[in-house]
Amino acid sequence: MRYLCNVCDWEYDEATGVPSQGIAPGTKFEDLPDDFVCPLCGVTKEEFSPAS
Repeated sequence: MRYLCNVCDWEYDEATGVPSQGIAPGTKFEDLPDDFVCPLCGVTKEEFSPAS
């Protein structure tokens, strides 16, 4: 699944992860660390919505 940041539209793709932040490919959104923030604008994961 993919999730979009509601603030800047950056996309988190579970298949890709965010290797630059130590998030391995295949990491489910709900399994992201509690302190995960958008790499572009810095908001928390509560500001993300499932991509359509």
